[in-house]
Amino acid sequence: MAVAEPMSAAEPRTTGDRVPTVIADDVHVVYRVYGGGKGRGSAVAALRRIVRRSAPAGMREVHAVKGVTFTAYRGEAIGLIGTNGSGKSTLLKTIAGLLPPERGRVYTDGQPSLLGVNAALMNDLTGERNVVLGGLAMGMSRDQVRERYQGIVDFSGINDKGDFISLPMRTYSSGMAARLRFSIAAAKDHDVLMIDEALATGDKKFQKRSEARVRELREQAGTVFLVSHNNKSIRNTCERVLWLENGKLRMDGPTEEVLKEYEKFTGK
Repeated sequence: MAVAEPMSAAEPRTTGDRVPTVIADDVHVVYRVYGGGKGRGSAVAALRRIVRRSAPAGMREVHAVKGVTFTAYRGEAIGLIGTNGSGKSTLLKTIAGLLPPERGRVYTDGQPSLLGVNAALMNDLTGERNVVLGGLAMGMSRDQVRERYQGIVDFSGINDKGDFISLPMRTYSSGMAARLRFSIAAAKDHDVLMIDEALATGDKKFQKRSEARVRELREQAGTVFLVSHNNKSIRNTCERVLWLENGKLRMDGPTEEVLKEYEKFTGK
């Protein structure tokens, strides 16, 4: 089974003045789903399958990503669009190295970082502690976390209506938690940053700050992927769009060109 891997010396490093950061080469991702049925989910049934070394009945395969090929370059902000279940989040997880492709390969130059609205922070810890732990988990030093701490809090707007940063994360609304996750991730310069629906949270003021930060990350020689159902956010931040539908790459091109066809397809 192929896995995501760093680019080697044998991989192409430049195309003219452009430097590839992500190469997806005929990537297929398959989920194996085990169906229900009488006794299939019980511990006894599981033990019988182990002893007999047999596959469970009712297993089916879901081909989530089907032969996707593209190259992303340093300095690009790329929108990833498609209807629900089209494979967008699955593709990002594969680029991040969290899901191995069934076939094909993903090459990356630098460390990909995936930010999703469901990215795990510790609900029983305060926002302050989560900022520290989140920053360390992303590879920042303790000195860098201390240096950027106040900027993270201010960017998130968590304390705009009180001292929420000192309260446990479980007391936050989903929007507050998502804003804090984005703010932690955005405090670091990334080789490849993948944002899954994070800009859809928060008020218009926070969305504008987020979009501006994405543009800064792109200009600082990184590559940004943005998954969003908000076409306005895609237009405001991305110059290129990949359109996935039913796991296949249906279109890859300039933002306005691809969105125009996508909006015809969805009727929106």
